[in-house]
Formats: sequence, structure tokens, C-alpha cells
Amino acid sequence: MPLSDNLASRDQRVIWHPYTQMKTAALPIPIVRGEGALLYAEDGKTYIDAVASWWVNLHGHAHPYIAQKVAEQLQTLEHVIFAGFTHPAAVTFAERLIRILPQGQSRIFYSDNGSTAVEVALKMAIQYWQNTGIPKRKIIAFRNSYHGDTFGAMAVSARSAFTAPFWSYLFEVEFIDVPIPGQEEETVKQLEAFARGGDVAAFIYEPLVLGTAGMVMYQPEVLDLLLTICQQHDILTIADEVMTGFGRTGRTFASDYLQHKPDMVTLSKGLTGGTMALGATSCNEKIYEAFLSDDKRKTLFHGHSYTGNPVACAAGLASLDLLLQEETQQHIDRISKRHAAFAEQLRSMDKVVDVRQRGTILAVEFEADGTSYFNKLGDTLYSFALEQGVILRPLGNIIYVIPPYCITDAQLDQVYLTIQGMRELITGARYFEPSSQTTLHD
Repeated sequence: MPLSDNLASRDQRVIWHPYTQMKTAALPIPIVRGEGALLYAEDGKTYIDAVASWWVNLHGHAHPYIAQKVAEQLQTLEHVIFAGFTHPAAVTFAERLIRILPQGQSRIFYSDNGSTAVEVALKMAIQYWQNTGIPKRKIIAFRNSYHGDTFGAMAVSARSAFTAPFWSYLFEVEFIDVPIPGQEEETVKQLEAFARGGDVAAFIYEPLVLGTAGMVMYQPEVLDLLLTICQQHDILTIADEVMTGFGRTGRTFASDYLQHKPDMVTLSKGLTGGTMALGATSCNEKIYEAFLSDDKRKTLFHGHSYTGNPVACAAGLASLDLLLQEETQQHIDRISKRHAAFAEQLRSMDKVVDVRQRGTILAVEFEADGTSYFNKLGDTLYSFALEQGVILRPLGNIIYVIPPYCITDAQLDQVYLTIQGMRELITGARYFEPSSQTTLHD
């Protein structure tokens, strides 16, 4: 095949990639097949997908059970308008989600992705107060949070280089500090001050782990306290579990660590096991009932062409079957324990500023000239990992691992050795080759 006709070159002529400066970006790596935690490139090289393809893949690539259920659904019903119609996959999936979601969730609104799931939750919260005749419009979110790239989701996310061109179009949001260890008391005071104003409609938060902020982590106890304040002041709460849901934090949802439960939950990413696009927003009955009226103007006027898509719901049901199996739960526990052991080794090493871990999420912050998404160290570390056959997409100088639950111990060893190699690359020392028989958990 002529070089100009390979997949990467063809891509470069017609594709615009996300979060990519197309002028300076290297040619994309053409992936032609996936199996388990591995991705196979056009040139025959294999890569360990240590970031689960942007945190979506739960059970491994091309999982035969999910593929079977999707194929069966395609032979029965591929899609039907979801306004005025329904179908078995959407109803069954909603029923099963409600059974495992944090207590109190009673309704499911389907959409297409994480950003749209957040948009729906924000619209529910704002219109809830309008429908009940109470003038509450203020939204509170964590500083440095990320909730998506649509306009409402951008508004409740950090004001950063990602959103700078659109700042004048975003609605005003009150931001409070993330209650990281040592910052808890100040964050509580900030929320209490806003709550006393009586005009706060909702508090949206990433529970326990802020993903794009650099896998910043905080404790369940302080989040419980923040939710208590919200309940005392009748502030609706929105748990953005798009990244943390479906076992990532070691429990089915991050909210499962808490005594207080949210009014709404947003879901996507692992919702279909990484098979296809689907979003969902759940809410409690109080919110749902505020939209029930003889006045059609109190309707939630929101929808998507592919709302409740039967094939996506079938993938979600299959993924849920796999997630709830004892074998998968054992894998989640195994990965969590392996991460914790590796984290302990790293904490004592130079050039490592911080190591954060909850469940299957591991983040390593390396010493650098400033912590930033644009830190050039990230490009160096990313390229280094690819050379070792591992996909690790840094957030600047922060490396994170969120693997599929089927990843083997040997593959985890290769990931850990690659991270160790990154540290030694920074120090200028010789690094271990990932093919080494040395295992870091021994």
C-alpha cells in the first residue's frame, strides 16, 4: 500500500479530531481491531488500553456477549421515535438502572452522551424551580470541575483555555473550592455562605474524583457534609457520575460511599460498556412530579433524535449483566488492590509529587514546572508510553490509569513498569523495559 493511501494519511485528509491541534499533531495511530484490554494497530503493533478509550470501556474491546446482544437487537428493532413510543430494551434498562442507582432515583431520561446528560440535569433543576413558582436560579459547582463541552455543561465547568472563546455566552455560576485534604473547612464555609442567600437552585459535583482536573480526589465525609447543607437549604443536588459510575471507584457508583444521596445522577461513558454512545439522567420522584401538569408549558422540552435508542440500550443491558457478575467484581477488587500497592511504592520516590488512588482509578503527578494540561512534559510522557505499547494519555504532568476490568496482572505490570520508566526518564536514570519479568507487586 502506498504511504499516501494508509489509514493515517487518509484520516489526515478528511478528519478533524477532538482536543487536537491539527496543525502540529502527529499522524493518528490507526487501530483496526480490539480484544480484551488490547488494541491492534494497522502496522501490527499492540497497545494496552490503560485509559479504557477515554474511560468508557469496562469489559474489554469487542466483547462477544455484548456483540451478541447488539446483533440480536439489530435484527429486531434498530430505532423508533421515543416521543409517544417505547420499546422493551429502554424500559428494561431503565428498570434495572433504577435498582442499582443511589437510593431515591425513580425516573430515567435518555440522551446521547455525558454532556447531554448534564444538560438535561441542569434544565431539570432550573425548570423545577420555575414550575414550582420559587425564584431560584443560581448554580454552584466545584472550581476546576469538568462536566462536558455543550454550553450548559461548559458553564458549570472550569473557566479555562478550553472554554475561553465562549465565556461571554456562558451563564454565571458560583464556584467553590474542591474540598481536598486540608481544604474541607473552607469549602464548607463557601457553600454555607451561598446557601444562606436562599436563591441556589442546584449544586452539581463530580463525586470523590474530579477527572479532567487531574484526577483530584477528596473524601466521602466532606461531600456528605456538603450534601447535608444542600438538603437543609432545599438545594437540588446533581451527581455527575459520567466518569465515576459503574465500578470505577471500587463501588458501583461513587455515591455509594455516601449516606446522603443526590436528587439527580448523570451517566454515560461506561453506560454501554464502551460499545456505543448513550447518556442517561436519573431523578427522584419529587423532581419528576414538578413537571406533571395540565399546563403543557411545564413540560420538559428536551429530546434527541436517538433518545432511548434500542441498540444502545441493548448494549447497556449486556454491559450491566457483565458488571454484576461476581467475576467482574473480583476484577475490580483485584485492580484496586494492585493500584494501591503500586501507589505505595511510588509515594517514596523522587520526582513524584503526589499519588492518588480510589478503586480502579490511579493518578500519578510528576514534578514539573507548573501543573497544567498544557505542560510539555505530557507530550514526552505520552510518546514514551506509546513506545512501550501502552496508551496513557496524560493530563499535563499527571498520568492516570483507568483500565478495562479484564486487564490481566501481566498487562498491569507492563503499565506500572511504563510509569516507573516515565519517572526514571524524568530523572535521567535508566528505566525498566516493560518486557522485563520484574513485577512491581512482588
